[in-house]
Amino acid sequence: MLEISHLRYDVAAEDGGELGILRDVSLTVGDGKLVVITGPNGGGKTTLARTIMGLNQPTGGSIRWNGTDITDMSITERARAGVSYGFQQPPRFKGLKVKDLIALAAGKEDLTPAEGCQYLTQVGLCADDYIDREVDASLSGGEVKRIEIATILARKAGLMIFDEPEAGIDLWSFAKLTETFEAIHKRGESTLLIISHQERIIQLADEIVVIEKGEVAKCGPREEIFPQIMARTLPGCGYMKEADR
Repeated sequence: MLEISHLRYDVAAEDGGELGILRDVSLTVGDGKLVVITGPNGGGKTTLARTIMGLNQPTGGSIRWNGTDITDMSITERARAGVSYGFQQPPRFKGLKVKDLIALAAGKEDLTPAEGCQYLTQVGLCADDYIDREVDASLSGGEVKRIEIATILARKAGLMIFDEPEAGIDLWSFAKLTETFEAIHKRGESTLLIISHQERIIQLADEIVVIEKGEVAKCGPREEIFPQIMARTLPGCGYMKEADR
């Protein structure tokens, strides 16, 4: 279980004061749940995800994972505790092949062709075309994004955080990703926290959290919150986005 209590994250303002990016955020995510965090751009969604992973150090509040206070833990310590994170813009690793990256994530010295195929197919990539390629500038942003998600799947973390996983990928691959998230959720082996504006991902959620102006504006079951979101969404507004066509 993920328990976030009165979490704050402040940055220095131009006037010399402090600007609250996260303002007293409290949230509980149950074991095996698929929770989607959505809301207007600039509301604090990514900051919240990065703070859970330890990429940002909060200025107040606490984060507990499976009963352990991880607020002051390093990124490495959180990863060892079973927390994983998928970036909006994943890093590239010149000289490192896809198979090596997935093997590292899986904690293995080597990766069999079958294992490589298993993880890459889940994110819409053909193992024969990608397993021996380097994770460098020759890959598109969408390809690197899918490879990163494959490493998260290989890690089999207890808490998987995905920051806008639909960004930069084609419609067919997006369909494969939604199938993957649904399959992970059905197995019940991991808790999923997904930041997304995408309606088809939101529809997979057990619960929806709406973050606005650094605060939890709404939180509850999908059946309750989704109609409220749709009622607020006007044609052309950026509250939710369709996948690239």
